[in-house]
Amino acid sequence: MTYVVTENCIKCKYMDCVEVCPVDCFYVGENFLVINPDECIDCGVCEPECPAEAIFPDSDDRATAWAERNRDLAKIWPNITRKG
Repeated sequence: MTYVVTENCIKCKYMDCVEVCPVDCFYVGENFLVINPDECIDCGVCEPECPAEAIFPDSDDRATAWAERNRDLAKIWPNITRKG
């Protein structure tokens, strides 16, 4: 299992989740973030830190439509390790 960033992140960019991630698995695009599911260790510390409530475990139905999008975009977007 991994975590997935969903549509509530679009134009949010608080990035509090990025600061707490122990494995730096967040990637940044022009107007939202994604999680690389191959790097996520399923620790869950990012989920409660997200003020936009945009992060869900991939087992949650709200994440289903966004799981593959996170994987694909993480391959082409730059990694982010600190709030921008």
